[in-house]
Amino acid sequence: MSTVVRRTLGLIGVRKPFYELSLRLRVGLSQLPLVMTVALVTVLVACFFPETLRHPSFLIGLGQLAVLTLLAFAVPWDKTPRGSYWVIPLADFIAIGALRHSGQDAITGLGLLMLFPVFWLAWSGIAPVAARIISFVLPLAIVWLSAFLSAGPVTLQDLASTLIIPVLMLAFGVTISVASESETARQLAFEAKDRELQQVLRETRDRQRLLETMMDTVSVGLVAVDRGGHDILMNRHQRHNHLLAAPSGNRDPNESQLLIFQPDGTTPIPLEERPVLRAIRGETFNDELLWIGEGKQQRAMAVTARPMTDDDGKFDGSVIAFSDVTELVRALAAKDDFVASVSHELRTPLTSIIGYLDLALEEAEETDEAGQLAGSLRVAQRNAERLFQLVSDLLSSASGPMSIAPKRTSLAEVIRSSLDSAAPKAAAAGVVLRDDCPETLLAFIDPDRIGQVVDNLLSNAIKYSPGGGEVEVRAWTAGGHAVLEVRDNGLGISEEDQREVFTKFFRTAAVRRTAIPGVGLGLVISKSIVEAHGGTIECKSTLGAGTTFTVTLPLDEAQDGERRQAPAGVR
Repeated sequence: MSTVVRRTLGLIGVRKPFYELSLRLRVGLSQLPLVMTVALVTVLVACFFPETLRHPSFLIGLGQLAVLTLLAFAVPWDKTPRGSYWVIPLADFIAIGALRHSGQDAITGLGLLMLFPVFWLAWSGIAPVAARIISFVLPLAIVWLSAFLSAGPVTLQDLASTLIIPVLMLAFGVTISVASESETARQLAFEAKDRELQQVLRETRDRQRLLETMMDTVSVGLVAVDRGGHDILMNRHQRHNHLLAAPSGNRDPNESQLLIFQPDGTTPIPLEERPVLRAIRGETFNDELLWIGEGKQQRAMAVTARPMTDDDGKFDGSVIAFSDVTELVRALAAKDDFVASVSHELRTPLTSIIGYLDLALEEAEETDEAGQLAGSLRVAQRNAERLFQLVSDLLSSASGPMSIAPKRTSLAEVIRSSLDSAAPKAAAAGVVLRDDCPETLLAFIDPDRIGQVVDNLLSNAIKYSPGGGEVEVRAWTAGGHAVLEVRDNGLGISEEDQREVFTKFFRTAAVRRTAIPGVGLGLVISKSIVEAHGGTIECKSTLGAGTTFTVTLPLDEAQDGERRQAPAGVR
């Protein structure tokens, strides 16, 4: 609806769009342009042609228009048969004919008033063909009737000269009818699209309510951010986490003010390393441990982030999940404390048992000629030493952050020392040890701790080659690091189990089936030692074809800054 029409309707108190009005009001408003034009013509006639105003036909036309206008506003057209309001424009033709008959000599062009009912009929769109026929026939009847009622004979030339008005009305009616059909089709399309959009809007609102309900139901803090870092969605649990991480007295802190700490619970995480900012950069990470808040309200969170992409595959934000794992972390810490306490209590009596077994074995070897007692004592000694190693591993795994004392050391000598220690065990198992290390290979390491790593790897390689075979140890330098590799051709590890080999107490199904002794701590301890040096340890294996462990270590002190302490409870 144009501004002019809107303002015109506003002058008479109509504020809604025309198509939203009742049918009765629309019919009445459609009659108004003709009435207003006739009113203006009447004023002109009264001023300049008063004798025309007194003509009976002119007065009849004015009276008929007045009655039709009252009917247009008074009749409840929406309760009458469809299209019944056509009686108004059809009767308008008669009124216009009366006005034209009496006033055509005074005012030229009164016949053009027929444009108003023609427009109305054509624009209604009810019966386009009938509207076009009426647009020609009724104007033709009016002009010819006027010609026949005039004084003097009517010639064929007179009738032909009056055809311009009916033809003009027909052309106008056809144009308006075509435009009406196009507008009606467009209106129907708009209405269908509007219904479709309304349906989509309702479905979107339903899905949004469902999503919000689901997000508030899960016991995980969820927040979605756009590419600019602005929050899109945040569930109830995350709003609680946000308040928990807020400093005292600050109910709406920004990211830099939040109390977020590293796994030790005391060291603040730098702003650029905080999970939300990392997620905004498009990073993906899983179950990263951190602490939020302070004091007794402090909670441990495992944080996971996944990026979102748009239709073009470009980064469009991220979803971050905060899982409260406080009770699990505390339970693991309590378990480690218990294991450490029990292990410590067991080591003292085991040390005494092993010592006295050594003395008893020496005496038995001197006095027991048959050797039966000595054999029994050796069995007891081996089992006591195995139990002592188990207790030592348990104590190492639960002793908290591991301290190392690195210094420039010959890694080659450490490897050869471990090979010498493993030789008797390898010979007993029918395993051939191969040394493929350089004569000299200096690295910045703690020799005792790295020796423990090599011992564990060699022990596993021999242990998991029950049918004999070959274990090869290699070492070389690459990219500023020393690289150590221990390879065997034993049982091997499945691809699924390789993801768990550095997990506490994990043992593969194949190992469990063969009843090979062990508790699954050696690799965990080895990994923690290597990472404390700033190095890495990797496992590659093929089931039934053997396993290769690769360790990288710093060559010099310049890389000492890369070393880090492993979290408490991992060792």
